[in-house]
Amino acid sequence: MLKQLKYFQSVVRLGSFSAAAEENFISQSAISQQVQSLERELGFALLVRKNRSFSLTPAGEYFYRKSLLLTAACDRMCAEAAKIAKGEAANLKIGYLRTYAGGEFHRALAAFSARYPDVSVSIAYGSHGELCDMLSEDRVEITLNDQRRLFSDAYENLILAARPSLIEVSAHSPITQMAAVAPAELKNFPCILIAPPPEREAEQEFSRIVLGFPSEFLYAENLGEARLLVAGSRGFLPLEGGERQAAEPLTRVPLLAQRDKKGAKQWQH
Repeated sequence: MLKQLKYFQSVVRLGSFSAAAEENFISQSAISQQVQSLERELGFALLVRKNRSFSLTPAGEYFYRKSLLLTAACDRMCAEAAKIAKGEAANLKIGYLRTYAGGEFHRALAAFSARYPDVSVSIAYGSHGELCDMLSEDRVEITLNDQRRLFSDAYENLILAARPSLIEVSAHSPITQMAAVAPAELKNFPCILIAPPPEREAEQEFSRIVLGFPSEFLYAENLGEARLLVAGSRGFLPLEGGERQAAEPLTRVPLLAQRDKKGAKQWQH
C-alpha cells in the first residue's frame, strides 16, 4: 500500500495522472490502475474523475493530508533503521521553546533516555517562529511549543501538559502582594517579551489580543536578558508553564483570564 500511497500523492500534488506517471517512471495506465487498486482496498473513492480531469472527494482530501504524515514518518523510520543497520547511532532531534519554564520536558527526556539508551538526543532552541521553520524544514523531528502556530493538520499534535500561566516580577514589585493578577491590572507595568526583531510584531499582537495585556512592551533576545530586566523592575515577564516558585530576587504570580478576577480560570497552554 505504501507505493500506492506515493503514487496517489504524486497524482494529487501534480494535478495530473500523466505528470505523476512521468515523475514515477511508469505508464499513465499503470499509475491509474494503482490508484484504483488503492481505492478498492480502502473501500471508498478518493477521486471524482471527469474526462481528463479529476477532483478529490471529501474523504480523499482528508486521506491525502493524513497520508503525507504517514509516508513522511515511514521515510524517517527507514532512514533511521538504515543508520542502525550500518552501525550508526540513532538520533532524535528536538526543538525546544526558548522561553518555556516547565519541567515536563526534562522528565520526559530522562524517561526516554532510560528506555532508549542507544538513541542520542540533540536539542535546538528557538522562538515560536524559529521552531515552526525547523519543523517544516526537517531540521528537527519534534518541537515543544504552544498552540498558537503548530496546531494544524500538517503535523501530529500531542498535548504534553496544560498548565496555568504565570508572570515573573521583581521581588520588590507591588504585584507580589496579589495572590493572582488579571491582564487588565497590569496596564501600568511594561510587558517583557522574548523575541527576535522579525517576530516582535507577531508576539506583541498575540500578547495584546489573545492574552489581553494592555501595557507597553519591552523586548529581550533571550531568557537571561529578560530576567535581568525583571530584576531591575523594568516590567513583568509572561511564562508559559513552570513551577510556582521562582529563584530570588524574582517572584512568580498566577495569571488570570481576562474576565473578572474573582473565580476566573487561568490561561492554559
